[in-house]
Amino acid sequence: MASLEDPLEIGGVTIPNRLYRAPLLECAGNGPDAVATLIDDLEPAAASGVGLIFQGATIVRAEGGCAAPGMTRVHDPAFVSRLSRLTDRIHDHGGRIFLQLEHGGLRSMETWHAEYRRQHPDHEQLAVSEPPWQLRLFDRLGALSFSPRVLSTDEVYDLAADFGRAAAHAVDAGYDGIHLSGANMGIVQQFLSPFYNRRDDEFGGSPEARLSFLACVHDEIRGRAGDVPLVTKVPAETPAPPAPLVGRKLSLQDGVEIARRLERIGYDAVVPVQTSVVWDMSIVRGEYPARAWENERLQKGYETAFGGAVRARLVALGNRLESIPYDFAPAWNEGFCRRVREQVSIPVLAEGGVRDRETIDRLLGSSGNGGGSDGGRNSGLEAGERDDQTPKPAADAIGMARPFYAEPRLAARLLESPPDARVLCENCNNCTVPQVTGAPGICRTPSVLSKRGDLERAGAYERDG
Repeated sequence: MASLEDPLEIGGVTIPNRLYRAPLLECAGNGPDAVATLIDDLEPAAASGVGLIFQGATIVRAEGGCAAPGMTRVHDPAFVSRLSRLTDRIHDHGGRIFLQLEHGGLRSMETWHAEYRRQHPDHEQLAVSEPPWQLRLFDRLGALSFSPRVLSTDEVYDLAADFGRAAAHAVDAGYDGIHLSGANMGIVQQFLSPFYNRRDDEFGGSPEARLSFLACVHDEIRGRAGDVPLVTKVPAETPAPPAPLVGRKLSLQDGVEIARRLERIGYDAVVPVQTSVVWDMSIVRGEYPARAWENERLQKGYETAFGGAVRARLVALGNRLESIPYDFAPAWNEGFCRRVREQVSIPVLAEGGVRDRETIDRLLGSSGNGGGSDGGRNSGLEAGERDDQTPKPAADAIGMARPFYAEPRLAARLLESPPDARVLCENCNNCTVPQVTGAPGICRTPSVLSKRGDLERAGAYERDG
């Protein structure tokens, strides 16, 4: 059993405590102000005491692959070398920083962002296999635009090499580790998922073959960047629509088995997450973001992104409908993390709906009964399973994402804090939806901002020493 304040070792790197800032969209791009923007976004977390920062998804190629506007690309060693200013600042505060690498595949802007498609007609959509019929139906209905090129076997190896090259650039710039975006409908999840992957070469077919891309990425990173700590998300597609509508998908047991195999391959830590087969509100569970959708200053951006006012309203309607089944659930990955941790000896990192110190302590095994805070609902227990209330840790480190939009210096309030310490984030998602327009990820909820102001004036974000 561990406390949040205890150090943790991941792949030979010592993390000073077990609180981490989970990956978020920094929307910094690659322009002349990119490094300064990243410092402004990430340094407050380190200054407040966060042990580990995962810089949000960065793209390993020069073109395509961005899942949202403003994502940073890390293919160019000259640009990445400038990021040493960021890593130095994080290290000055005693923290560690890992870089998350990604390629969006079918989730990329080439598929869903209308204006981006018009401006970049030569950008190809990359796919693991031909899109499933469910996505092709959306194409015929005009909701999305699919004209992908399925990666050849040689091109899969080339993509893995791009991950390796980006990792090497990152290590040269002072990053302490690498995090792979293995969920949220990115291309890594597409390789892992039987919903997407119907290849007949060494990268598809059996569950073992679907894992071959992550094995190849591991080898490329080890060969180019050395023994840098390597972490990846592990998806279970349990929030996805029912099997008759989706067909084959990754069960919780599939996710557990993926984690076991990743340990054997040589990964140093895993982040089990329950995610849909598509990009939906299962990733950011909570309220329908009415304030964001009704913001007049953002309307033009929504229309530009989705291809007109009517389509923007349809997306908003879909967002509202998704918020019903994907309402906020405390620590929604807890049960999945617990099952994985029972099967692996590498660190298991838990994120998703963690909002108070009491939950943190329970997940780490410091207190509580080890059961899901919601009595098993959305906790990762499949039908017929019982939560045996065994007081064992569910995870070795705890991450939060959206709460850091609300409180950039949140760690100062959670570390060395009483059990009733709680974040200000209201899970309203008004921070996330505007990012489709290129707007930054910031809290826009007046009640939260007012409370943060009160805490700032009271010195709650100041660290002793």
